[in-house]
This record gives sequence, structure tokens and C-alpha cells, in this order.
Amino acid sequence: MKRKEIIMPDKVSIIVAIYKSEKFLDKCINSITNQTYTNLEIILVDDGSPDNSGAICDRHAQQDNRIKVIHKKNGGTCDARNAGLAAATGDWIVIVDGDDWLSEDYIAYLMDMAQKTKAEMVMTENIFTTRDQTQVEHDEIRVKTPEDAVASLLYPKIVVGPWNKMYKHSMLQEHHLTFSVPWSGEGLYFATMSAQYANKVAVGQRKIYNYRLNNMESGLTHYNVQMGINALWNIKNIKNKLVVRTPKTINAANWHIWKNYNYLLFLIVATDSKAEHKDLYQDCLSHIRSLLPRTLLTADLGLKTKAHMLITGLMPNLMAKHELAKAKAALAKDTFK
Repeated sequence: MKRKEIIMPDKVSIIVAIYKSEKFLDKCINSITNQTYTNLEIILVDDGSPDNSGAICDRHAQQDNRIKVIHKKNGGTCDARNAGLAAATGDWIVIVDGDDWLSEDYIAYLMDMAQKTKAEMVMTENIFTTRDQTQVEHDEIRVKTPEDAVASLLYPKIVVGPWNKMYKHSMLQEHHLTFSVPWSGEGLYFATMSAQYANKVAVGQRKIYNYRLNNMESGLTHYNVQMGINALWNIKNIKNKLVVRTPKTINAANWHIWKNYNYLLFLIVATDSKAEHKDLYQDCLSHIRSLLPRTLLTADLGLKTKAHMLITGLMPNLMAKHELAKAKAALAKDTFK
């Protein structure tokens, strides 16, 4: 049966930042060009990739006139996405990672949500991963205020990356929203800043984005202490730039700051660099313990999560080692290619 195409007036700009993605890039681009919603501007940003990614982009551009390719000097994911934003002419913006892929109704689902709710930012609460390809049983669209959306992203009660979301381009332009340059945590920064300036945020349940966990070139599998330093900087920057400053959003930001000290400690343990980062390691331990009482008291989280926080605060080094063992075990069992 021939697939029914859905053609609607709003143009969607899909920005793909690409670096060392040749192994996965064809699948990614094909999932975009095969969308049932066809009014697309596809911006492939080759961020100085040393492999064949640039050539793959050019080949696809010859086959589909909706594709624009930007070849640029390597500047990192944030710089590549910002180059895509600067070139975008669509009514809506979508961000995709070069090693991930979309369900064929990704744009159609988000556009339908946007039209029904009139929200300037729409997203899905759940995603597929290479370890979980099960769809949710029931879909429900919830409309959140900027305050509720920001808090939900900061805890996080919604997947925090920039790529399971669609943003009204005019809203991003009005508030000069781009990706913060320090990588790691930049997706949370962009999503949170967008949510607080949107008129409202619509959240669906269906999984339409496929997130790859087994790319050995990604930060998920290649640990780096600088990742944690940047992530901590980004969450503190988010707190400083909150326009929707209420107890709910401040408490959520404080929880995320505490969580990021744990993440930084985890990275020091994972890279076996305690001696090299002795002062940083001690600073993490100090903040994890000193911030714990206030964070436990004010965080809008369940008892099970708070119990885990308490154990982490009492034994942060041991819990970091435990989380590392869990991460390695999960990667070893990841057979979905």
C-alpha cells in the first residue's frame, strides 16, 4: 500500500549537526527525507568531520532538493547547530543528532500537536533508544505553562535533549536563543531557555525519536571530565538566566546543580583521574554533602528518589563506582546496532 503523504503549509527546518557519523548517517538522513510531512528544509551541518560524513551529505543533497549542506571548520556541536539556526528559513525548528533517526511521522505528530494547542514549543516525553524499542500504550497531550515546563525539564521529568522537540522559529529569533558554546548540558540550556519564553509548551507521550546509546564516539560512552565541568557551568548559567523565577523553578535548578556535582564526581571516577583532579574531586564531595539537606527538603521528587539521593550524599564515591559498573554492564548488553 502506498504511504499517504501529509502536506501542510508550515515549513519545518531540520538541523543535523554531523561529526564522525558516517556509520549511522544514511539511516539518519533517510529517516528525515522519508517523513510523511514533506514541507521540509533539511540542513546538514558537516562540522569538519574527518571521515566520509561530508561526502555522504553531498550525495543526499544531489538526490533531494530540500537538503542544504554546510561544510565548516570543526567548532563543536553547539557551533554546528548555531550555524544551522543561522541558515534556517522555516517556520519551525527541529534538532536531530547525526547518529539518531526519526519515526516517519515525527514531524506530522509534532505539527498536529502544535496546531491543536497553538503552543510555541512541542515535545514528546518519551523516546525510543537502542535498548528500548517498545512504544507507549496510551498517548495524552498535556499543555504546560512555562513555569511547569521549565521545572519538568530541570528535574528532569521530561527527556532533556533538544532533539525530541519542535520550536517556533519566530520565538527563538525574538529572544535570540542559540546553543550555549560549552558542550555538555547545551541541550538542556536550549530547551529550558525556549520553554521559559514560549507562550506554552505541549507535551505528548508517543515515542517518535530514536536515540542511539551505542555510538562509541559519543559522550555517553567516551567519558571526559571536561564534560562534567561544562555541564555544571551550563546548569548554573541556566539558573542565572531564569526569567520565570519561582520557588518551583529555583528548587528544580538547585536539584540539577546538586546532581551535576555528582555527575562530575562520576566522570572523575570513570576516568580514574582522582589524583589529577584532586582539588576538583574534593570540591565535588564538599558540595554534594553541603547542598544535600536543602536539596532533599525542597526538591519536588518522590520518596524513592530522595532515598537514593540520601544514600548518594552519604556515600558519593561508592555510588559513583556503582553507577559506572551499571553503565558498563548496560553498554555490554547493547546488541541493537
